[in-house]
Amino acid sequence: MASLPARTTRARACAPAPPPVAAPNVLPLPMKLLNIVAWVVFLLSAYHLWPSTERLHSIPHFHLKGLSVLDLSVILAFVSSLLYLFCFFGIPFLQPDLPVPPPSECTGMDEKFIVPEVLPGSDEEIVKAVISGEVPSHALEKQLGNSRRAASIRREAIQRTIGRTLDGLPINNFDYDSILGRCCELPVGYVQLPVGVAGPLLLDGLEYYVPMATTEGCLVASTNRGCKAITESGGAISTILRDGMTRAPAVRFETAARAAQLKFFLEQPENLETIAHIFNRSSRYARLQVIKCGLAGRYLYLRFVCGTGDAMGMNMVSKGVQDVLEFLQDDFPDMEVISISGNYCADKKPAALNWIEGRGKSVVCEATIKEEIVKKVLKTDVASLVELNVIKNLAGSAMAGAMGGFNAHASNIVTAIFIATGQDPAQNVESSHCITMMEAVNGGQNLHVSVTMPCIEVGTVGGGTHLAAQAACLDLLGVKGASVDSPGANARRLATIVAGAVLAGELSLMSALAAGQLVKSHMKYNRSSKGISPKDI
Repeated sequence: MASLPARTTRARACAPAPPPVAAPNVLPLPMKLLNIVAWVVFLLSAYHLWPSTERLHSIPHFHLKGLSVLDLSVILAFVSSLLYLFCFFGIPFLQPDLPVPPPSECTGMDEKFIVPEVLPGSDEEIVKAVISGEVPSHALEKQLGNSRRAASIRREAIQRTIGRTLDGLPINNFDYDSILGRCCELPVGYVQLPVGVAGPLLLDGLEYYVPMATTEGCLVASTNRGCKAITESGGAISTILRDGMTRAPAVRFETAARAAQLKFFLEQPENLETIAHIFNRSSRYARLQVIKCGLAGRYLYLRFVCGTGDAMGMNMVSKGVQDVLEFLQDDFPDMEVISISGNYCADKKPAALNWIEGRGKSVVCEATIKEEIVKKVLKTDVASLVELNVIKNLAGSAMAGAMGGFNAHASNIVTAIFIATGQDPAQNVESSHCITMMEAVNGGQNLHVSVTMPCIEVGTVGGGTHLAAQAACLDLLGVKGASVDSPGANARRLATIVAGAVLAGELSLMSALAAGQLVKSHMKYNRSSKGISPKDI
């Protein structure tokens, strides 16, 4: 550690601060004398000009040719001396920038980490410094200026600290700069996930090949079978019912009556128009739609519903909400903001409010599957599927007290697509809310199947969508980045693709259950014995 400077350790002794650097005397006269001269010139010129103001104003349009040489000289002297005095004796204009003395090692604070701009030394020396606590692990990217090297040093320090290896976790061939300050902190590598493609899925007249990142065998194959059944039956149709991300801060007042006053204030249309103006100017794409309030005693929960363009929009909405809260405190100074999020949003939690009101994109997707396709591709019959859906997805879920879970496995497909396309996987909690409906049509010959999903929370910009692999998957679907022609169109299209893939997944799994093929399929696709000893099977 000899090559690491002493500034990387806890300060132990403090040298006296160097004396202030004296201002260099770059003027032709001493400063004190020059200041006296400036005052004298100012007073004499002002004394000369005072009785002449009427004569000066009487000159038409104040032409300079009407002034004598003496008048011009006095005016010039007056302006110069005034400028000098206003600039605090000319120091800012006439003196150069003074050199800044180096900071004292003793700042009056016992700082644990005082780190230079760039850490010197070899990787081995820095690893030892991280292990000893002399260099903070979280500062490696900034101090080294090399994200890949920082990840490698952090990884080695962790391995030595815990005494176990991370050899199975890949570290090479990844752009660590792309996640810096955006996606993941303190990286030590990355996890590989296989990506399969299901399709073609004929949806709204277009064919899609849907990328799915998963480690569950049979999932992509099953969804692919559902896509085939839908496509060969003429395709699926989707409809966007609502599009609005939510954020709900919690505020507190002295009394419940006072909290109710703000509730009534926000429910008045004329006030909403003003608040929408405050909210909308926080972003080019954020657009406030409505505020719905919930009251619990003297606590008020304000659920902002907002359009967010092609972004999923949580950060965008939070910024706008913060601006509105600051605006409201002018009229409600007694309002105490407890949290920018009061769980009335509700984000990443199953909630009846999301199930009823929706969050993100609310989508319904439907298809009519021909009888021959049900028999040929799905290996079952229409009556069996309808009966199973009632008993399993509807009655069975009701028996379990399900919250938005009236489906077979919507979460499977949602999560796989989310990971592949750079969405927030934790939002599969509410994004997987789904009710699957099946009924016989055309005299019982064909099957009408639909999925209604009120909370698909996706975006095509922001988050992990900019990463190379995830961007490639979005490009595969034709929804990469922001829509130029119609802001928000790409995110809405992605939401419909998610619903269409869920429709395919529901159709296939329910068919496997109706035909008694589920166990057989999983034994074939999800029970590989490679790398497993016989005693573990």
